[in-house]
Parts: sequence; structure tokens; C-alpha cells
Amino acid sequence: MKIKFLGTGAAEGVPALFCNCEYCKTIRSLGESEYRTRSQVLIDEVLSIDFPSDAYAHSLKFGVEFSRLKYILATHSHMDHFYAHDFILRGYKYADFSEPRLDIYGNSEVEKVFCECTAREMKPEVAPHVKCNVIKPYQVLNIGEYRVLTLPANHSKTEDALLFYVERGEKGYLHLYDTGRISDEAFDFLSLNKTNIKLVCFDCTFIEHTGGNSARHMGIEDDMIMKQKLKERGLIDENTKLIISHFSHNSNPTREHLKTVEKQYGVKAAYDGFYIDF
Repeated sequence: MKIKFLGTGAAEGVPALFCNCEYCKTIRSLGESEYRTRSQVLIDEVLSIDFPSDAYAHSLKFGVEFSRLKYILATHSHMDHFYAHDFILRGYKYADFSEPRLDIYGNSEVEKVFCECTAREMKPEVAPHVKCNVIKPYQVLNIGEYRVLTLPANHSKTEDALLFYVERGEKGYLHLYDTGRISDEAFDFLSLNKTNIKLVCFDCTFIEHTGGNSARHMGIEDDMIMKQKLKERGLIDENTKLIISHFSHNSNPTREHLKTVEKQYGVKAAYDGFYIDF
């Protein structure tokens, strides 16, 4: 599996869209290599976890051909993770593509946002090529060549935000953001379904600041608690790759600062354009 981290920032981006704090001023002065766009993870060029408003910019900067995209797993309906307006452009005179259909998988709010955002401009020539499928937590899905497990995120009181385990060829990727600490039941579900986790990506919005049990995001200490729970169940071992991502401008997410976190906690901090094969 090849995982590309196209965007690694929280909703406001880094530097934040309307912000002039000291962190954002520093990051602007350091230049493009420090910028973090809204989060998107691309697997094997054909499956995207989330599709933010920055997806078009990702395609230009990193040479990604979204004409090849077959599947989107949407964690939830928030704008920085699911920007549905773009899907009106998949067909008609706007696009030629090789894949006959793009399947989107998300909760009922994702479907609602999809319908609302495409209602005015979706052409009948485009509509058959984009399908939104409603899914729920604790499902096992066969999506093309992938086995996908859905887990409940600790993120929203108004919708069933989701986390995903994606497996191909007996190798699995566990995607644990946008979320706070997740439940023991979620870990049990991974165990029950005999997952083979080779790579985990943790939400690390707060970096050194802990989110605590009730927060919608995590920091590195929360991530370590999640790591320990995974290890206790035998779901990961010392060879499992550990990634952190989804950084907020409030936490000083410069690459220099994150080097200290990487060294202390044995993780790799993703950046826009970071990729890994496993």
C-alpha cells in the first residue's frame, strides 16, 4: 500500500486563513514547506480518505490525477473533510475520466451535504458517475480490493463521525482522526475482525497539549494512550509505523518543533506531500 498525506492541517489550515498570531506569522515567513492544507490521505492513488476544499490544490502540487479516483471514505460532513461542490465537475464537458463511477462512503450527514451542495448544479450527464453510499460505525465493507472497517470517532454530537481501517493484501492502515480518544469497544472490534495494522495515523491537533477524555481531538499524550491500548490487544507491535497529523496553528506545528516530538515519542510527523510505502 502507498499512503500519501496530501494535507496535514486542521480546519483553519496552517498558517490559519484569517490569523495573524505569532505562530502563523512565523510560518508565513518560513515559506511554503511549512504550510499545511486541509487533511486528505490518498491510498494507492485510487482511494481517498476525505475530500477537502483543498483537493484541487493537492492535485496540482503533488501531481495527483483524481480522474483515477474510485473511492472516497468521508470521516464526517465538516467542510474541511468533505467539500461536495466539486463533484458536479466529474463528467459532462468538465472532465474525461477512465473510472466509470466514483463511490463516496459516509454517514447520513455526508449524504445530506452531498445532496445539498450538488442540487443546484449537478447535470444529468454527471449524476450517474458519482454515488453517495451511507455507512455506519462497526461495519465490515468490501470496497473493490479493500477490506474496510468503520469505527465511531469521538468528534461530533450531531453525526456519526467515522474512523477507518483499510486493508489490502493482508496489510492494513488505521486512520484515527478527526477524533478524541476512542472507546475500548472500538479496539475490541478491530481485534474481533483480525486486523493486521502496519501503519497508524493519529490525530495530533494539540501536539503537546492533551485533549482529555471528552475532547474532539487529541495531542501526543492522548496518542500514546491509544498506542498503548492497541499494543495491549496485540493489534500493533514495535514494527508498526506510527504517524501523527492534523495539526492546528495554535500548537506551533513547524517542522523544527515537531522534530522534538518525533524524537521523544518515536513517531513521524506527516507534512503535506509526505508519503510512505509498506
